[in-house]
Amino acid sequence: MEERKNDILVLGIGNLLMNDEGVGIHVITALEKAGGIAGADLMDGGTGGFHLLGFIQSYKTIIIIDASLDQYTPGHVRVLQPRYAKDFPKQLSAHEIGLKDLIDSAVLLGNMPQLHLIAVSVKEFQDMGMELSPEVAAAIPVAMERVRELVELQVTSDK
Repeated sequence: MEERKNDILVLGIGNLLMNDEGVGIHVITALEKAGGIAGADLMDGGTGGFHLLGFIQSYKTIIIIDASLDQYTPGHVRVLQPRYAKDFPKQLSAHEIGLKDLIDSAVLLGNMPQLHLIAVSVKEFQDMGMELSPEVAAAIPVAMERVRELVELQVTSDK
């Protein structure tokens, strides 16, 4: 993992071996290919877990991109501002327990950054493979734009 350069971390979460469940990583890869985002560090967080806790606590703002099994159609992108694990969508990707526990740990330790969640709706997590469905692949540019908007808003408000 790279050294912290900015106050904002854009963290893609997901498992690339489970098709649409890897959408957060695909968004990070697309942002990297596009040259990154001024004012933000990008990180492939894999399937989350406690090894990310120190990283999360070292930033003022975290933008997480992850897949969500919810009532929306596949490819729907929404931005949430969860404060606690209970504020996340009920079915936030296949690794939901690790990510939610990670957030609760940061809250308990008293060093919780401002958090934004970009949830990309998916149909299911059961299929193995590395291909995104057409609906979720089409959501990548939308998610990238939401990331850019959030970073710009945060950078402007910090001035």
